[in-house]
Amino acid sequence: MPPEDEHRIKVHLDRLLADRGLTLAELAERVGVSVVNLSVLKNDRAKAIRFTTLTAICRELGCQPGDLLSFQDS
Repeated sequence: MPPEDEHRIKVHLDRLLADRGLTLAELAERVGVSVVNLSVLKNDRAKAIRFTTLTAICRELGCQPGDLLSFQDS
């Protein structure tokens, strides 16, 4: 198994925000998560995401978890 910091999960938050005409700050306010934490997620630096945060993001963006996250094979 690869080391934890070599995960291959890609976050598509930037694309989803652009598609919906939202800023990171607007989403942060709506979901109750700091801009810094969402920025870490958006820039693929997150090592984990809480299901409550994932639920709130999906609710606000009208998407499914698979729209937000994908697995990059190799």
